[in-house]
Amino acid sequence: MKYKKLLFSLLTTAGLIAGFNANAQFGSLLQKAKDKAAQKASDAFDKKTSSSSSTASSGSETPKSNKVIINSGFDFVSGDTVLFAEDFSGIAVGSSAKTFKTNGSATVVSVGGESGKWMALADNATYKFTKQLFYPKHFTVEFDILAAADKISDIYPVIFGFVTDNSVRDYISSGGAYVELKYYNNNDVSINSEFLSKYLNSTFDLTTFTNRKMHVSLVVDGDRMVVYLDQTKLADTMAFMPTTAKNLYISAPMQYKNGSKVLVSNFKIMGFKKV
Repeated sequence: MKYKKLLFSLLTTAGLIAGFNANAQFGSLLQKAKDKAAQKASDAFDKKTSSSSSTASSGSETPKSNKVIINSGFDFVSGDTVLFAEDFSGIAVGSSAKTFKTNGSATVVSVGGESGKWMALADNATYKFTKQLFYPKHFTVEFDILAAADKISDIYPVIFGFVTDNSVRDYISSGGAYVELKYYNNNDVSINSEFLSKYLNSTFDLTTFTNRKMHVSLVVDGDRMVVYLDQTKLADTMAFMPTTAKNLYISAPMQYKNGSKVLVSNFKIMGFKKV
């Protein structure tokens, strides 16, 4: 009887051990399967990440963005024949610019932090070339404007464009085909033609050009005028009658506040050679 109980006990223990070993083996197999699945998932994630990085670096896929950025480029082409050029380099500081006539003053100055010399625009003064230019049908105009101010809204405004005569008897507050920089409104620019009764309003941030020069580029081609401010095209429009005579003018602000001042320089008028 004792032997039977002992045998039964041994068999039971053996069964338990076998069952334990079986469970252990199953658990080991299950863990291996889990580890293998996890490794596959990790490999797949790494592969996807690598592929995405490769696509982004190659530039073949554009990242999504909520903001659409439009770049129209700068298509201005200067003429190839010099008609007029003036940077005031040959004029002593404090002297008057001889190449310009005005109903005010045309004093040449230097500006700290800016290279070259500049002509300071007196309030309520209009400026034209001393010697009248006879423009070809197709030409370009370039010059720099520097608005020196504590804040840009202290300037009331700057106007430049073309009228039919070369007189400076009176201040021109608006006339002919012209661009009006409404500094007092911070970001307001008008491109108008009284020849054609056309008036266009545009938005351009003038505050970013406080105490920093802004480059003006104009293209005149027959009856059309194209206007760029610091490489931004603001207008490409009909502005002249076919027989309209043209004389460039610049009108200084009607009013300065808090010691502000507008200066101009680096004039370049270019024509195009006939083909």
